[in-house]
Amino acid sequence: MILGIGSDLIDIRRIEKTLDRFGERFTNRVFTEVERAKSDRRAQRAASYAKRFAAKEACSKALGSGIRMGVAWREMGVVNLPSGKPTISLTGGASDRLNAMIPEGFKATIDLTITDDFPLAQAFVVISAWPEDWPKPPSTTSS
Repeated sequence: MILGIGSDLIDIRRIEKTLDRFGERFTNRVFTEVERAKSDRRAQRAASYAKRFAAKEACSKALGSGIRMGVAWREMGVVNLPSGKPTISLTGGASDRLNAMIPEGFKATIDLTITDDFPLAQAFVVISAWPEDWPKPPSTTSS
């Protein structure tokens, strides 16, 4: 069952300007350590940050909270499964918000797709719930 859907589209140049103006003040406030390490290694640094920013916006929409109601930027972090597929790891208030959405006897799965084509970056998030006694959904299976 689908619990929430979110999408976001952002202009990479906006993130590039923010990085130039605020640098680490911005990245430390919004991104997890893992996201910063990954994005800072990329040749297209601003595009990498833009995709992750869009993913956080899309996730907050799927949670039904936006960046408020106890959900903070760094509580949503883009991570990759062993297969390389991106997903979002939640902590703190974001995790609490997700747990409040899950029906009893179900487990949640967060599916994420991110892409960029200069000057745009885009993300889609689908949060779904599966009965705990069902086999793992295909999106959580690692190879």
